[in-house]
Order: sequence, then C-alpha cells, then structure tokens
Amino acid sequence: MAEQESMASMQSAANLAWANGQADMVHSPPHYNQAGIECIDAIRAATDGGYEYYLQGNIIKYLWRYRYKNGVEDLEKAKWYLEKLIEEIENE
Repeated sequence: MAEQESMASMQSAANLAWANGQADMVHSPPHYNQAGIECIDAIRAATDGGYEYYLQGNIIKYLWRYRYKNGVEDLEKAKWYLEKLIEEIENE
C-alpha cells in the first residue's frame, strides 16, 4: 500500500511539474514514467534486437513532422533518439 501511495505521489508531482510548464518534454516527459519505470527502458527490454529499429523509426517520425507539429521540440526529440541510437551502437 505504501508503495502505491509513493508511486501516486511521484506521478502527482510529475503532473504538477507539467501543468506548471516545468517538465522537460524532450528528455523526460512525465507521462512516459509510470511507477518509476521510464517507457524507453520498458521498450528496450521488450524489443531486444528490435530496439535499434525502434529508435530509428522515432528519429524519422520526429524529423518528418517537425514542420507541421511541434517545430524545434520535435527536432530535439529526434536528436534525443539519435543520441540513444549512437549510444546503443557504441556499446555493442
């Protein structure tokens, strides 16, 4: 029970940061962290060998849409995924 309350408290703090414009929507958006687990970590664990393709797909997605949706924020997201992909390749 205490763990659930702690997780709820963390999520409430993340939501408050987002509402106040203090959340980093590129590097650590609060909606991508549930129960203390980052979504990217769960995806990496679930996709194993497909993780690099996942990263590549997201790079393409954000580069494709930046002019029509979120501008520089989408370019920053593409950069974030590119940095993750480079890190993956270097650690092989």
